[in-house]
Amino acid sequence: MTDTQSLEAKEKQEVQSAPEKTKPGRTYVPYTDIYETATALVVVMEVPGVDKENIDIRLEKNELTVEGLIDFDAYRNYTPVYTEYNIGHFSRSFTLSNVIDKNRIEAKVDNGVLTLTLPKIEEATPRKINVH
Repeated sequence: MTDTQSLEAKEKQEVQSAPEKTKPGRTYVPYTDIYETATALVVVMEVPGVDKENIDIRLEKNELTVEGLIDFDAYRNYTPVYTEYNIGHFSRSFTLSNVIDKNRIEAKVDNGVLTLTLPKIEEATPRKINVH
């Protein structure tokens, strides 16, 4: 028996939240991958069209919130012939566990991909115990 995976385009999912937004335009949940290394959790998030200056990352208590704002002026003179990708802001929140060192979180954006590195506290980092 062989395993096959289907590659299918996904629809962007609009944020369905109770709070009302005061910024014009739709807000979407960015596609996100999270993987773990021995020393950190790494969050990789798609934020196409968002400039570095328009990304807001906040940590309040244990909630990490990422918001990316699109500059709609860049799209005003375009008349779409065909679109598969709606233009809009991005928003996503994560609750962080106590194994994350909240003072050492790093973020970088490159070509519409935001990478957050969430280092683990030293006690949560796996280590090898030598036998003497």
